Amino acid sequence: MLCGGGTGGHVYPLLAVRAVMPGTQWLFVGGSGVEQELTAREKLPYQAISGGGLHGVGWRQAAPNALRLAAGFGQAIGVIRRFRPDAILATGGFITVPIACAARMLGVPLVVYLPDIEPALSVRVLGRLATRVAATAGESQAYFAPRKFVVTGYPLRPELLAAAGRPRSVARQAFGAADDSLVVLVFGGSRGARSLNRAVIANAARLLERVEIIHISGSGDWPAVEAAHAALTEAQRRRYHIYSYLHAEMGDALAAADLVVSRAGASVLGEFPLFGLPAVLAPYPHAWRYQKVNADYLAKHGAAVIVRDEQLGDELSPVVERLAGDPAALDAMRRQARSLARPDAAAQIAQVTQACMRRA
Repeated sequence: MLCGGGTGGHVYPLLAVRAVMPGTQWLFVGGSGVEQELTAREKLPYQAISGGGLHGVGWRQAAPNALRLAAGFGQAIGVIRRFRPDAILATGGFITVPIACAARMLGVPLVVYLPDIEPALSVRVLGRLATRVAATAGESQAYFAPRKFVVTGYPLRPELLAAAGRPRSVARQAFGAADDSLVVLVFGGSRGARSLNRAVIANAARLLERVEIIHISGSGDWPAVEAAHAALTEAQRRRYHIYSYLHAEMGDALAAADLVVSRAGASVLGEFPLFGLPAVLAPYPHAWRYQKVNADYLAKHGAAVIVRDEQLGDELSPVVERLAGDPAALDAMRRQARSLARPDAAAQIAQVTQACMRRA
């Protein structure tokens, strides 16, 4: 099995599918960024190839990136010939385009999984070359040929599925959060979100009068978060639980929360519904339209409210306080979130991939 991934958001779904396909040999192919770090953590074989983005970059950058993609195509042909995969599972990112083109030339079945609601340009290209296209939600069907398209949901890692089945009180023990508190989880992805972190810091004292906070800041703003935590009173610090990063413990953080404040990367489409988490979403404004469309999807279904990034400083606390003071609204959002859950998504994608495999 040869897998093409781009960013960390593309790799985590692949890891989830791998977990439900025991006995399958995997080789991960990607660039030299965070995806290589994530697969190294899992001790998985990895092959880096060249590539570069073309969408949304100026001509000065597009020309060298095109040359890198051409080099990556040659490298992808070599990887496929050496590894001889029965199928390729790709989740998008510019690095997967040369892999997909090489797969088409060499007759290897290609399954594309779309994590976000709206596909990036690279995924639209992959969709034309794919044998099948799996997607998180039916709203994505307009971008692909109906005969190729199947809705599977967002694949989730086994540790998250296990955490979703644990009692909330057990999850809260890991963070020292009280059983009778309303707990708000705040995070902005593995690298953090500066505007979100600053809004929490600015409003921490006010928010802590109503809720406990589990704040995962990312490494970049960690010194500022530590300093803000130290400046609070002892009673406030007991209600403000700060971490620069969580990996294995992330499932417990989601299970412990009553409300989550975050960006709107693709993982929110699977993780928040699994845990029945109402969400306050602040889409990253420089991520093309992908995060906005993801946030709109959850908001349309009544599972989230949206705060614009530039309004976080003024609006975060009032929105959280309003929801904290309205248990009926939180319960309704929780039910709507759970209605979107697809805990069998990884197994569904595995079945689609296995059905496409060529046989020796």
